[in-house]
Amino acid sequence: MDADVYTQVKTSIKRIFKIDLEHYKDEQMKRRLDSWLVRSRMSSWKDYFQWITTDAAELDRFRNYLTINVTEFLRDPARWETLRCEVLPSLLKNSTGGLKLWSAGCSVGAEAYSLAIMLAEEAPTHKYSLLATDLDRGALLKAQAGGPYSADDVRGLSLAQRGRYLTPLAPFFVNQALKKSIRFEEHDLLLDRFESGFDLVICRNVVIYFTAEAKEKLYAKFSAALRPGGVLFVGGTEIISSPAKYGLQNFGISFYRKV
Repeated sequence: MDADVYTQVKTSIKRIFKIDLEHYKDEQMKRRLDSWLVRSRMSSWKDYFQWITTDAAELDRFRNYLTINVTEFLRDPARWETLRCEVLPSLLKNSTGGLKLWSAGCSVGAEAYSLAIMLAEEAPTHKYSLLATDLDRGALLKAQAGGPYSADDVRGLSLAQRGRYLTPLAPFFVNQALKKSIRFEEHDLLLDRFESGFDLVICRNVVIYFTAEAKEKLYAKFSAALRPGGVLFVGGTEIISSPAKYGLQNFGISFYRKV
């Protein structure tokens, strides 16, 4: 896709969906868009945009494709074990009331449900509120329904955890208690306001798709959303350069604590 076409596509997407691709890395997004156009069997983006103005189902499919959903329960288990053994006990120790938690860019909910399972096991009597948000409406609908999840999606859970929190056979659904413990909402990280006072914000493998400028904006907003001593949990390959400028300090691999 050449630069002129990409500019036109970005303008159309912003007008139709209110999604600003200027915040995303160009080459990654171009590859995704090229792949989608080939899959749609349309000869040009002009033809494609004309099509989706009359086909609501295709419009929804494309909107959901623009956000990137790769997730599973307890993805990157070593980091989740750090959360269980080091971060969560620290947050519980310093919590005067209930914990306030946020899974930002929650996709189909596997991350939020992983956290709910951990809380059920490690702090069953401790009160908490858990917000899970995403821009992808299709992903949110699946998250709110508690599934369905494939065997690959839940492979990070032990057999005991699957028996306790999921339906017996694939495709799996989480139980009602887990579903009721999470508030799912549509939210645009770049445009919408953030709540504040969070003890823990999980945003993993989302910011990696954004430009450097968008990353800086998000890290500042995440820091402002945390209470003093609150923790930001990022992806395994994500490193926040100069965290001090956001009021954060490194708290082990993938974790940053608000000073």
